[in-house]
Amino acid sequence: MPPARALRTRVATNENDENVGTTRLTRAKAAALSVDDLSSAAQKPLQSKKSGLQINQPLQRKRAALGDVSNVTKGDGAVEGKKPLGKSGLVSKAAQPTGIQKVSRTNSTRTALGSKDNNKKSTVELKRTASGSGVLGGGVTKKRQTTSSTSSLSIKESVTEDEEPARKKVHTSVEKRVAPEVMSENKVESVPVEAIKEPEAELPLDLDAEDIDDPLMVAEYVHEIFDYLKELEVATMPNPVYMKHQEDLEWKMRGILVDWLIEVHTRFHLLPETLFLAVNILDRFLSAKVVQLDRLQLVGVTAMFIASKYEEVLSPHVQNFRHVADDGFTEAEILSAERYVLSALNYDLSYPNPMNFLRRISKADNYDIETRTLGKYLMEISLLDHRFMGYLPSEIAASSMYLARKILDKGPWDVTLAHYAGYSEEQIEPIFILMVDYLARPVTHEAFFKKYASKKFMKASIHSRQWSKKHAEELGIEISQPLDSVSQ
Repeated sequence: MPPARALRTRVATNENDENVGTTRLTRAKAAALSVDDLSSAAQKPLQSKKSGLQINQPLQRKRAALGDVSNVTKGDGAVEGKKPLGKSGLVSKAAQPTGIQKVSRTNSTRTALGSKDNNKKSTVELKRTASGSGVLGGGVTKKRQTTSSTSSLSIKESVTEDEEPARKKVHTSVEKRVAPEVMSENKVESVPVEAIKEPEAELPLDLDAEDIDDPLMVAEYVHEIFDYLKELEVATMPNPVYMKHQEDLEWKMRGILVDWLIEVHTRFHLLPETLFLAVNILDRFLSAKVVQLDRLQLVGVTAMFIASKYEEVLSPHVQNFRHVADDGFTEAEILSAERYVLSALNYDLSYPNPMNFLRRISKADNYDIETRTLGKYLMEISLLDHRFMGYLPSEIAASSMYLARKILDKGPWDVTLAHYAGYSEEQIEPIFILMVDYLARPVTHEAFFKKYASKKFMKASIHSRQWSKKHAEELGIEISQPLDSVSQ
């Protein structure tokens, strides 16, 4: 019996001793022993886990907040004295309209920065709290970052939607440079600066458009033609003071010669262009060569002979010019003088006749025959009076038409007339004054006066002299001699 007692004591005292070897244990006892050992071993780790959970008590307190993340226990597991850091709390703060009530860069920026700081704090707290359990802590941290980024993106989008259109409107209004806006009830209408313009000046009428189908009027080239004539008239001007180097001649003698040429021109029924070209040839030759008094008439006859060959379709024969000169010169002398004059002028007869400019201006006057007839008479004054030698043919034509319209009371010098004449009233005023001064004085060139005193020319010389005498004092022209009895 004593050995049995010793066995019970050994088993009871060394129940967990694995090194004890005994042959007396049966299978049933060994099975019972292994079950007890397993059950006790299973209970011990559970006790150690319970003690571990009791030590990490803060994790159990925060599980209510973690429950908020998954929306399992709303409001029940929240820690006392602290607000839950759930998704709903952050989103509700960001979505509140009070944070972005005023659309401005400053307020929106502060709201976005504030939300970012709160998100950082919540992320750090969650990392510290969930440090005990890696799986749960990592999941919570990842979820919190997604929530914070979502809330910050929602805030940025709302701020961008409110700010960007306003900024674009400002840039658009500055770049387009619009005028002051006209406010209405529902719209803001802007008027561009180009629409606000000053009233345009009166433009001349295009009178050449109606002649576009007439090949004789050459409407396609009319502007180029007259531009060329205006360049040419400068090159063909005579010396206005050539009488200084003429020892035997005076301006009075030249006037008498031109008056006689007008009489010859009328007798032969020549064109007006022939008379103007003949006087131009005479003056240009006298500007280049010195002529004796007894040869002055020969130069005049030769100039008319050359001009008639140049302008007329059928010019008079040289015998007719010899006969007109009272046989003072032979035909051989006239032909020899013709060659000498042409060589002195370098055979240059391209003179821009003032009749061409007069017809151009008459187009703007609707081809009024009274105005043009009176204008022809006034233009021929420039042939007799040497004071007009310093003016261009285009200026003389414009002044003649201006004075003719003034005498006949045809209206003002409008934009269309000034455009086709090429001169304004101020530019032609000096020539206009010279013409009135000549007409207000006594008649000194009888052939010229009688030519235009006939009914054929509507008595242009008589009417123009009467008007000039009446208005000379108004224009500041002093008359030293009375008018001739023929003109009264």
